[in-house]
Amino acid sequence: MKFYNLLIDWYLSNKRELPWRETKNPYYIWLSEIMLQQTKVTQGLPYYLKFVEEFTTVKDLANASEEKVLKLWQGLGYYSRARSLHFTAKYVSDTLKGEFPDNYKDLKKLKGVGDYTASAIASFCFKEPVAVVDGNVYRVLSRVFGIDLAINSTEGIKKFKELAQSLIDVKRPGLYNQAIMEFGALHCKPKNPYCISCPFQVRCKAFQQGLIDKLPVKLKKTKVVTKNFNYLVVLAKDQTVIQQRKGSGIWENLYQFPLIETEIEISKEELLDNAEFKAYVKDDFKNINLFNKKPIKHVLSHRKLMVKFWVIQLEEIPDNFKKNDFRVIDNSDLKLYPVPVLIQKFLENFNFTK
Repeated sequence: MKFYNLLIDWYLSNKRELPWRETKNPYYIWLSEIMLQQTKVTQGLPYYLKFVEEFTTVKDLANASEEKVLKLWQGLGYYSRARSLHFTAKYVSDTLKGEFPDNYKDLKKLKGVGDYTASAIASFCFKEPVAVVDGNVYRVLSRVFGIDLAINSTEGIKKFKELAQSLIDVKRPGLYNQAIMEFGALHCKPKNPYCISCPFQVRCKAFQQGLIDKLPVKLKKTKVVTKNFNYLVVLAKDQTVIQQRKGSGIWENLYQFPLIETEIEISKEELLDNAEFKAYVKDDFKNINLFNKKPIKHVLSHRKLMVKFWVIQLEEIPDNFKKNDFRVIDNSDLKLYPVPVLIQKFLENFNFTK
């Protein structure tokens, strides 16, 4: 039996019922695929449902403020995807008159849409026979065909795309693409795959050669850099201070408390002696306390953050916090601003009424 027939037969008996599988509308497919990149379905599904409820059409999403989009996205991570999502929604709504391109080549021109997403939309919505290649597909193909090329190398990416394309069911490309991704997610899992009941067992080279735990191969990640973050939670008369992150980092345009970065972990005494701290607060604080007794470890792709939240009680908000990029707001309004999940967790556990 052909490779794609085995996959599709398995899929039709084992697939999950997911809302984006009930539509051919490219807006909904695009939305789901952007959200599910590097994200588990169980984590992404609630966000998808929130976005669909809030933004029924691509025009609704385009007309929303960036802050609203980031707020709804909050906690999903990879915030650059949310910004690209918003940008592309505006482009499709305004320039393309609300119509998504109907082919792989033009879909790939959209901001934030790469090979995988363009392939998914083109095959699911327009039946174009272009193969998707995501983490699940890499795993299935590398194991079944015994390929030890690194999946994040130039040679590996090219090889796997060519192989995936050669295996696709040209008459049912969308169904085939859904099947191979679902098979990788549910059956040919990273750990403890169901090899005993696998329809490819007799032809799977990794199974036959005892290489299941060795494939797929991936080049080692960039060295993780440790940074020490000291957030200043300034409180005075039911008000606090926040600032919007600028630049091109993953938290771009999200809000945070005033931040002092240090090379190493610092004590209360060292913070009080810090020149940047003195410039902000000077000596007019009533008291200062560390909210978390031990630094909170927050791991990103290439950085490990060791975070402390310093709660500073003041009579008045210092003048230095009333200019530049700082914003003085009521404590009760904090929930209105999109923040990194790290700060959201702090807000959920800190009592501002004390």
